[in-house]
Amino acid sequence: MWLLVGLALLWSLMPVRAWGISTSAAAAVLMDADTGQVLYDHNGSRRMLIASTTKILTLMVALESGGLEDIVTIPQEAADVPADSSLVPVTPGEQMRKLDLLYGLMIRSGNDAANAVAVLEAGSVEAFVERMNEKAAQIGMGDSHFANPHGYHDEEHYTTAYDLALLARAGMSDPDFCRIVTCLSYTLPPTSKRDALTLRNEYEIFDPASELYLPYAAGIKSGYTSRAGFCYVGAAQQDGRSLIAVVLGAPSRNRAWKDLQKLFEYGFSQP
Repeated sequence: MWLLVGLALLWSLMPVRAWGISTSAAAAVLMDADTGQVLYDHNGSRRMLIASTTKILTLMVALESGGLEDIVTIPQEAADVPADSSLVPVTPGEQMRKLDLLYGLMIRSGNDAANAVAVLEAGSVEAFVERMNEKAAQIGMGDSHFANPHGYHDEEHYTTAYDLALLARAGMSDPDFCRIVTCLSYTLPPTSKRDALTLRNEYEIFDPASELYLPYAAGIKSGYTSRAGFCYVGAAQQDGRSLIAVVLGAPSRNRAWKDLQKLFEYGFSQP
């Protein structure tokens, strides 16, 4: 009898392949955010490049130290990013609230902000990356290794769709994390280096006028490089149920949005 009970419990936690669903992404996972059960898994344990979805972990580590209202001074290392990086921009010597820097990190996906966060939190990019890997291990991200805080290509920088779902699930339990990653528009106050700057998330899944609009979608983070393809980690809430979906290596942004729609619709249809 106990054997049967144990097998039933094990079966309830196993990934379920959803018949009739196909995704364009190289890897995809759908997770119930409340229980952690995997509802759909396509190459979920394959180690992948993840581009700027990396910044989910960067944000989580930065939030651990609190001090969101603290005034920080942007370090010189903020300028030490690849030439084709996405930028907020922030400028070495510029002063702003830590909270404003984190909005720039996530909405504008600034690599300059990622480096600034790393140095401000840990004293150096390298020390911060150590913290990132420690945090990933604590969450249970057993197939992940991070080499930088922004996600620019590095052979030693990878994770899996399943690990990213674990990361997002952990993040969404933090109100400050939720507030930042679900924000669609935020105005950075002026500094001595620039005027006020309005940041907007204009992805089609958040646009009611778009055929790709997902009314139940809530964040979290996109990423793209030519090697990683289009990546997205998203959350959705409907009728008291919360889901996490991850798509990695999609051939285009619109194909990723369609994958998300399929995954969320499947998840919300389950009892």
